[in-house]
Amino acid sequence: MFETLLLNFLFLLFPVVAFLIFFENKTVSFNRKVLVLLSAVTMLLCISKPIKLEVGFIIDLRYIPFILVALFGGYKNAFPLYVLLNVYRFYIGGPGTMQSFLFATMFMILVPYYSRKFVSLTSKGRILWATMISFLTVGFYLFTLSFSKVGSDKQFWLIALSAATTYVGVMCILMILIEKIIANIKSRERMVQSERLNVVSELAASVSHEIRNPLTVTSGFLQLLNKSKTISPEEKEYVKLSLQELKRAEKIVSDYLLFAKPQSENMVYSDMSAELEYTKNIIMPYASLHEVKVIFHFNNKLKKYYDQSQIQQCLINLYKNGIEAMRDKGGGTLTIDISEKKQNIMIRIQDTGIGMTKEEISRLGNPYYSTKAEGTGLGMLMVYSTIHKIKGSIEVESEKGKGTTFLITIPT
Repeated sequence: MFETLLLNFLFLLFPVVAFLIFFENKTVSFNRKVLVLLSAVTMLLCISKPIKLEVGFIIDLRYIPFILVALFGGYKNAFPLYVLLNVYRFYIGGPGTMQSFLFATMFMILVPYYSRKFVSLTSKGRILWATMISFLTVGFYLFTLSFSKVGSDKQFWLIALSAATTYVGVMCILMILIEKIIANIKSRERMVQSERLNVVSELAASVSHEIRNPLTVTSGFLQLLNKSKTISPEEKEYVKLSLQELKRAEKIVSDYLLFAKPQSENMVYSDMSAELEYTKNIIMPYASLHEVKVIFHFNNKLKKYYDQSQIQQCLINLYKNGIEAMRDKGGGTLTIDISEKKQNIMIRIQDTGIGMTKEEISRLGNPYYSTKAEGTGLGMLMVYSTIHKIKGSIEVESEKGKGTTFLITIPT
């Protein structure tokens, strides 16, 4: 029995190890498909090599990969496992086949329903939830088993104790490993993003200041030249075009300067109410132009030191992105909420626009990456850079066709 239990545990470790070695750096959508496939293989192996108890009954750990996929991936990813489990169980045949089908169906209906809530929990919360659900799963299975003939009461309690201990223990170990992997991936992503933003910040500060001076001088001379009466209309048109391009170049330089370190003259200690009022006045005409309704909420007393101009530009960039995401849908609602939670300033910006895929979300903040055809990617890079400087974090939730929510957490 102990050898078979270890073998089943190795089956369950197989997807974790394979993911770490071969697939950790792949895309989100590819990883999800691979994990479902690996979980399916693990589930079939667990059914094929059940744990035989001394009292003459057998148990297997088929529902552990099923539970994990259902909680992390929802109905879409759990359904293939549900089909495969029942097809293989009917193929094996024997007593209990119909009971297994009914139990798997009930499981398929209930457990993935809590997927979205489960994913939003903290790491400890997910471990507790997964362990509790595995205990309830095996508990309900044993409850249904108690109505059939399973030997003496002593034998039944031996089955119950063995099954419950095995399920809870194995699930707890696997969840700890999974959460550790998730934490390591997020930590590595933060380090990479931090290094990327530091490089951009230093490069922007050094290059932009050097370029701005000759641009200003050139622009001044061209304006004087444009006022001259000795040049032809055609030449004036060339000067006009040159001034327009210089103005565009100055805007690009100004955008890069926003990546530089916060300027002491712009530093304030505030609750962000002034920033909300300022950005509201800036963005309302743009929202009206695109038939977007804007809802503002402010309920914050916490204060923080930050570069006022950078925070203002950061908020404006997010507002504009939200409004432009609703432009193709003929309008919508942009909700802006600034509140406080456990010594953190919370900024929530929610739109009802076209939304983003998981892949698009994972690439936000990368230099020159934009979901808009005309975008440069500098806007979102500036947003991530600004929040990074004040030790904040950004979480993004989005669904294609329904909208996007940015949740910014700023510690005070």
